[in-house]
Amino acid sequence: MANATLTDLYEVTMALSYLREDMVRPATFSCFVRQLPPQRGFLIAAGTESVLDHLADFEVGHDDVEVFAEVLQRPARELAGLVGLRFTGEVRAVPEGRVVLAGEPLLEVTAPLPQAQLVETYLLNQVSHQTALASKCARCVLAAQGRPVVDFSLRRTHGTAVAYQVARLGAMTGFAGTSNVAAAHALDLPAIGTMAHSYIEAFEDEEAAFTAFALCHPGPVTFLVDTYDTASGVAAAARVLTALGRGDGSAIRLDSGDLAQLARHARAMLDNAGLPQVRIVASGGLDEYAVHDLVASGAPIDVYAVGTRVGVSADAPSLDSAYKLVAYDGRPVMKLSAAKVTAPGRKQVFRRPGCLDVIGLADEPPPADSVPLLETLMRAGERIGPRDRLADARRRFTADVAELPATARRIRAPEPVRAMVSHRLSVLTERVRRRTEREVLAPFGIRA
Repeated sequence: MANATLTDLYEVTMALSYLREDMVRPATFSCFVRQLPPQRGFLIAAGTESVLDHLADFEVGHDDVEVFAEVLQRPARELAGLVGLRFTGEVRAVPEGRVVLAGEPLLEVTAPLPQAQLVETYLLNQVSHQTALASKCARCVLAAQGRPVVDFSLRRTHGTAVAYQVARLGAMTGFAGTSNVAAAHALDLPAIGTMAHSYIEAFEDEEAAFTAFALCHPGPVTFLVDTYDTASGVAAAARVLTALGRGDGSAIRLDSGDLAQLARHARAMLDNAGLPQVRIVASGGLDEYAVHDLVASGAPIDVYAVGTRVGVSADAPSLDSAYKLVAYDGRPVMKLSAAKVTAPGRKQVFRRPGCLDVIGLADEPPPADSVPLLETLMRAGERIGPRDRLADARRRFTADVAELPATARRIRAPEPVRAMVSHRLSVLTERVRRRTEREVLAPFGIRA
């Protein structure tokens, strides 16, 4: 059973009030990102699978109510109405791996109001964080221009659960593997690793370390060559690989310094040693910007290992995301706050070729040559159909990114794609705005 206490306190207090007022009619909440972070031309939808798992198991138990009562400093009997509350609603969402734009609903929940309110925090947490990570990973793949990218983030992510998400989202967006053993096993991904500088330091010299490592591990090996001096490390690696006949499939790894210059020197040394098949792996504080610059410089790097900066999405660690009520009991509603106006009503995103999206109402006819992005994934609190497969999300990602304008795919100074708003949604927004001003603000002499 999902932990119902993984929520903000005000979700609990609002749900209690709704129950007291018998406000249990269906409500629709829309989850979206208001504005893209700087240096983002698009986002990649993610987190939906975690949301569906949580909602399918969501139920408020007696232990949860005891916790709520304790933090509210109220008798548990006053919160008894929450006991047994389950999620029985509908979820419409953009499947994972698809390109999404600012203002577009990534997910819409329609459920009895207390239910839809109580799950807000967890849904926002998962969709926001995983979408940010997936978008960062996607940009690394674009920057590498076809060269393999691997995940080395486990040791510095914000917790092991996040590290698992990075490995999964990296695979979804085209990573070639992960160093995370648990994630590789659970997700059936290639497990990739080399050695640490401490391993080299434990031996008398690099050649002894490389020889011992190769004798212990059959097949291709990767030697870390910059513990002391990169040139001497490459030379030692070349001697060991030649002596043991282990060049095919093997690699050296550069982890510090001027990676472009060191890669050129290493490539020349390996070629001169008759080892043109030995690849060069680069790591050490890399993200899409560093990878982009190394590729643009022509550095002979074959594989890029990204870690810390990608695992925490260092340049854009959060999204300006929101989960807002857009309809209650058949009545469309909206927020009028400055800079945070929301659009009313259940929505759909209609995608036309080139990711020329139109945000419209869920029940309006689709524009010509368009496909709807939001799919019904849960009904009556239960998943519809089988779990989404990682391979299917990866295919969606590949197809959608290929449709993006080149200017949106740029690593530096991308131009975000802007979604249009349908005529019907515009009309409804203006009508609800006028009604809200007339019924809510006008009696107090307030003008919006």
